[in-house]
Amino acid sequence: MSDWLTKIPQSARNYIEGRRLDEVECIVPDMAGVARGKAMPASKFARQESFYLPNSIFLQTITGEWADNPAGAFTEPDMILAPDFSTVSAAPWTADVTLQVIHDVFDQQGRPVPVAPRNVLKHIVGLYAERGWRPIVAPEMEFFLVARNIDPNQPIQPPMGRSGRRAAAKQAYSMSAVDEYGKVIDDIYDFAEAQGFEIDGILQEGGAGQVEINLAHGDPVRLADEIFFFKRLIREAALRHDCFATFMAKPIEGEPGSAMHIHHSVVDAQTGRNIFSDEKGRETPEFLQFIAGMQNHLPAAVALLAPYVNSYRRYVPDFAAPINLEWGRDNRTTGLRVPISGPDGRRVENRLAGMDCNPYLGIAASLATGYLGLVQGANPRAECLGDAYMSEDELPTNLGDALDEMVASQPMREVLGSEFVAVYEAVKRNEYKEFLQVISPWEREHLLLNV
Repeated sequence: MSDWLTKIPQSARNYIEGRRLDEVECIVPDMAGVARGKAMPASKFARQESFYLPNSIFLQTITGEWADNPAGAFTEPDMILAPDFSTVSAAPWTADVTLQVIHDVFDQQGRPVPVAPRNVLKHIVGLYAERGWRPIVAPEMEFFLVARNIDPNQPIQPPMGRSGRRAAAKQAYSMSAVDEYGKVIDDIYDFAEAQGFEIDGILQEGGAGQVEINLAHGDPVRLADEIFFFKRLIREAALRHDCFATFMAKPIEGEPGSAMHIHHSVVDAQTGRNIFSDEKGRETPEFLQFIAGMQNHLPAAVALLAPYVNSYRRYVPDFAAPINLEWGRDNRTTGLRVPISGPDGRRVENRLAGMDCNPYLGIAASLATGYLGLVQGANPRAECLGDAYMSEDELPTNLGDALDEMVASQPMREVLGSEFVAVYEAVKRNEYKEFLQVISPWEREHLLLNV
């Protein structure tokens, strides 16, 4: 691999130009979207023939515990890591000159490990490719900047702005609100530029200290890689300015939650034409079939879009989170929104995913539902022309029910892979069981002396 620097993106070359490269971080996204792996001197990386990690990294829960292996014995065989040099990017917050590279994972027979989240997304994209289609996505990332919280027993507070006052809520789209923590935003821009990422826009959302970053549309795997990298760079930018960045779905009581809205379109792989529009610019049957697939199969995908107990605190009425499967044109109360666009840009926005989801799995699950609709040829319900917030609840309201829906759905098990579904369920059941053993302040306040 002595010539590996010739294979990396131009942005990474620009970052190390004229400087001595000290370290390379070899990383793999785990089930939660956390970066696992190892760092090594750049000289060793160039000499290394193979890289290894145990397959148990995909059985680790968000608390650091280990779920039981559904396949049986917990022997932790090594997986073979293969660097994807197209993902090489700077780590500009480190003291030394460092590059990071995402690795794909294979078993010892050279087969893609089916439970690896990046492989799951690649598999879904491959299903589209087999039909001559190429899916396109554009994600939106919402997150909160919050005051440092080193005691988990204390509620999370908004950050202190440059005015000396805490960030205020209900300031959506306010430029002054963004300026309150402008130094963090500046570092986010600088880090993103060093890493070669294109930000489509940054705006203030409705929560106190809540920010939204939009990314340009493109290939699902590349965009998931960028969100994976963005979460880390945003956290690092916040830490430089004495605050935290959090991607929890609902970090502050009484404030709206953070979503990862995903815009979807599908193009013909041969012609590049958006299959949601015909030659005259009209909506096609495929457009409606994609929506129908989402309506029919999203309940079985919620466990991937809302992967933690906290995720379901976002699914409450009157907090700007659509908790329905209605669809509508330019209607932000619907779970499935069709934004205003020309024929080439016709797309469907899934507004159900939380920002706490693993981007690979969230995008994979969302694309899987649309794919099933295209293959099954179903038709959606009538368009919702009013306030969809008034619709009946159709989604699971807790993690346990969401896992039940996922496991019970044969179509979702087939497209995602039965081995992946089994491992994902094992990890999430373990996390849910741990949570149920924790006694909350609400229980102590209202039950201790009253029941």
